[in-house]
Amino acid sequence: MSEALHGATKAKVLAAYGGTPARATPWPAWPRLDAETERIALDALRSGRWAISEMHNGEELYERRFARAFAAYHGVDHCVPTTSGTSALTIAFEALGLSRGAEVLVPGLTWVACASAVAGAGLVPVLVDIDPDTLCMSPAAAAAALTPRTEAILLVHYACNTADLDAFTELARRHGLALVEDCAQAHGAEYRGRPVGTIGAIGTFSMQESKVLTCGEGGASITADARLAGLMEQYRADGRVYSVNPAVGEPNLVDRGDVQGRNLCLSEVQGALLLGRLQQLDAENEQRRSTAGLLDDALTEIGAFSPIALPDGCTKRTYYRYCFRVDASVTPAEVAAMQDELSHELRVTCEPLHDPLNDCTLYNPLGSPQKYDPKLLTRIDPKNFELPESLAARQQIITIPHFLLLGDYSDFSDIRHALLKISAAHGL
Repeated sequence: MSEALHGATKAKVLAAYGGTPARATPWPAWPRLDAETERIALDALRSGRWAISEMHNGEELYERRFARAFAAYHGVDHCVPTTSGTSALTIAFEALGLSRGAEVLVPGLTWVACASAVAGAGLVPVLVDIDPDTLCMSPAAAAAALTPRTEAILLVHYACNTADLDAFTELARRHGLALVEDCAQAHGAEYRGRPVGTIGAIGTFSMQESKVLTCGEGGASITADARLAGLMEQYRADGRVYSVNPAVGEPNLVDRGDVQGRNLCLSEVQGALLLGRLQQLDAENEQRRSTAGLLDDALTEIGAFSPIALPDGCTKRTYYRYCFRVDASVTPAEVAAMQDELSHELRVTCEPLHDPLNDCTLYNPLGSPQKYDPKLLTRIDPKNFELPESLAARQQIITIPHFLLLGDYSDFSDIRHALLKISAAHGL
């Protein structure tokens, strides 16, 4: 099909150029507020105690009830809720007690907080390229990035996949490295039947609004290690710990002061929201998996697009984003146009993957040099690292937000119809 005819077809058919969108009605609302979550949140609001640092009212803290439930969900003993996923990463690295200036391997394709939290803890993020098949950190690239100063690996389970935990567990064991799992995009995912976040020393989570488990803003760190849990508890509460059996009117937190902490505590209302929404997580994840399976099958009809393969070892997938790859023959500029066209067809923003961290506007440690040890700045500079596979994935993959997967068959049909329209309009 000629370039002129392509343009005429797009103008006539696609919503981005004046055509009728594939989607006529709103998508399932996100965040969801079910009746039980509303009941629990209202109870927290009416209790008169909105912060865990306030006095005991005769009822167990909602924040602590959520922590216990989230730990049990993962089959570990300890969960420390925090204000955000960034805070969860921060207290994790503080509790590990790594040497100042130690290197931490960080995937080059992820949200900026993964690198900025490491740098903010006085450590050096070493940006490592991804495996193009999984979109997670490449074990081979990680092994090549090791130096005598490497002390930890921050492994991110990204978008819709789990990283190769077999390889990274062995790499960490062989070199005596701490392994931290960032599960901000993987609540409920499993690797060889085990929940992600439970295989490394610490697992961290974000509960920001876009995540599959959310209270607006929030986070948590989980661990099986009582010592690490005790340190993280203090690091997120100004050195305080939970009081044991406080009387009514006594503080819920008591001074400990083994470390210098700060206030990174989750509120009672947020804890209540998470306690309610956790009850729906498995059912919602299963619905996402079901719709994603239909989309995987549908993409076999469309030569231009292909799904992201399920990696070996991932026994239960979580879809923070449904990702599909555009054929390598399509230019990055045309992929960007398709992404915009899909957003118009579905009447929702469909984003690309994150910018590689060596060229990410938001990862700019040199822009605030006073925040970091000046001796480390040249080592922290993101321009030190090359991330070709991260860039290629950013330029060839389009994503669909997870809440579009929570509908019924007609909702799936709208997504399929939109993809077929775009493929046809581009003559693919």
